[in-house]
Formats: sequence, C-alpha cells, structure tokens
Amino acid sequence: MFNLFSAKDMGIDLGTANTLIYIKDSGIVLNEPSVIAMDHRRGVTLAVGFEAKDMIGKAPSNIDVVRPLQDGVISDFDRTADMLKAFIEKAVSANKVKNFRVVVGVPSGVTEVEKRAVEEVVRQMGASEVYILEEPMAAAIGAGLNVDSSTACMIADIGGGTTDIAIIALGGIVASSSIRHAGDKFNDAIIQYMRKRHALLIGEKTAEYLKIAVGSACLDIDENGDEIIESVEASGRDIISGLPKTLEVSNRDIMIALQESIDIIIDGVKSTIEKAPPEIAADIASNGMILSGGGGMIHNLDMVIEKRTGMKARIAENAFEAVAQGTGMSLNDIEKLKIYATSINRR
Repeated sequence: MFNLFSAKDMGIDLGTANTLIYIKDSGIVLNEPSVIAMDHRRGVTLAVGFEAKDMIGKAPSNIDVVRPLQDGVISDFDRTADMLKAFIEKAVSANKVKNFRVVVGVPSGVTEVEKRAVEEVVRQMGASEVYILEEPMAAAIGAGLNVDSSTACMIADIGGGTTDIAIIALGGIVASSSIRHAGDKFNDAIIQYMRKRHALLIGEKTAEYLKIAVGSACLDIDENGDEIIESVEASGRDIISGLPKTLEVSNRDIMIALQESIDIIIDGVKSTIEKAPPEIAADIASNGMILSGGGGMIHNLDMVIEKRTGMKARIAENAFEAVAQGTGMSLNDIEKLKIYATSINRR
C-alpha cells in the first residue's frame, strides 16, 4: 500500500480493456482488466480486475460479469464507479484518499457529456481537482515525445475500445482522429474468423490469447525467403458436433483475421495526416510516428504502416503503459497541465 500523505495526486488510464493507476512519485501501482463481477440479487461487488476477468463465461445466473466501459467511454456509470473505487482502494490506503488531484486519459473523440461522466466518477472517489487529458496527448508525454516543440510529432494509441491518432505541436493537438475500432474489434475479428474458417466457437479470452500469442500484421521471412509459420493450440466448441475441440492456430490465420481491422487503422493514419497543414506534414514525413497501447504492439504492425504510408513507425518502449505514464508525468508541471488538459474541474 502507498501512503497518500506523501503522494496524493494520481493519473488514471480508465481504459475499455484495462485500468492503470499512476501515483505521483511512485509510478504505476495498478494495472488490471476493466472488469467487475456483481451479485445482482444481493447488489454487492464480488470481484474486480483479474479476479473478475477469470469469471467471464463461467459465472452462474445471479452473477453479472461486465466491462462497464465500451468503445473508450463509460457505458454503465454505477459499475464504473464501483470498479474504480475498488481499484483505488487496492492501490492506496482507502482512508487517506481525500482531496487529491487526478488526471484521467480519455479518447480524443469523446463528447462533453462523456467527459462529465468520467469527471463525476472520479469526483465520487474524493478528488478535489479533475483534469481530462486526451489519450494521444497523454501517450505522447508518456512515450517521451516533446509535445511542446514547434516540430510536430505523431502518435497512434491503439487501446481496447478506441484508436486515437494525433499530430501534436506547441503543446496542443493540431489534427486528430478517434476510431472506435481497436483491440476489442481485433478479438471480435478473430472470433468470427475461427467460426467461419475452422467451424470453432471460441470466447473472448481465447481470442485475446491468440492475438497476443500469434497475432501479426504480416509474417516474418527467413533467410531463404520463406514465411515463418508459428502455431499454438486453441480450444472451443465444434459448431457441427457441439463437442469440445482443440486445434492448431497459426500466425497466418490471425494475420488474415486482423487484416480488415488493420486496414481501418491505416486509413485513420492517412486521414489524420491529410488534416494537417503542409508544414506539419513535412515534420511527420521526416520524424515518423509512434505506436502505443496494447494494439500498437501487434507484431510487425509498424512494418505494415511504414510500407503502406511511406512513413517511419516505431513502437514506444512503454507502449502498454504510455497513457498512464503520461497522465502521471503531467502532474509534475501543473501550469503546463492546464494547457494540455481539455477539461479542468475543481471542487
């Protein structure tokens, strides 16, 4: 547990797939799935995070296991509040969480109503000041980019619910696109592919496993010019027999499954560049772009983006944690944070 008498302020990446909490001067202290399990008969929270995720697809009828954020925004206010409260209590001493400042990362395309919902959830936790920071700005700060420079930088943050693409210069977002197509849609595409190609019904957890284990935007080539094929086992239910079935799934399978999703993201990258002034576009052509978020870590996605846009692309060293790192790091300079933030709410 961390003592909030010495470190009260926190940054929160309240993501569709995962929630990360950054405590000032301590770093990231929590990284868990954005999942909550509740007994709807008794109206009590049973589990959050990893423990709740393990219950997906296995819980009895009286237990609801849900992800209360969808497409990067709050879809169930009460359950989001319950989940976040439990996470904060896990991360810090609950009786000391009062009158602290919070920076929360949100997708760049959210509405004012959606921002206010996030602010209200955090307010209920006892925050005295809430700063809303768009996720691509947070990711850029967390990835170590100089967002204050007159030379523009570009980032694509591919999370669970949204892909946020932005060109940033002089402390602000010059051009951006927010696409509600990201890691969750990758999983859906894998589920549909396995159903159509292999007549196998799999769940979300298995799709996530396949995406991480053998997910690839394009295949590696060996010294003889042959594709390198890797496979793992996946289990599900055979559509025809209705019985359990296990088969080998290759990186080629997942590459094919993800192709349409990757096309959508690359179109978003191109669209964002088209929105930028010519001088800005020249900076991006020279400096390339950074990929962050769990989806940005798909094997060879950077290579495919380079090939199809002609622009250098690289994966941030802390890709998965970049947004959370950025929300926390922004607390080091409150005056700059006031410039970066799109919304500031004080008690």
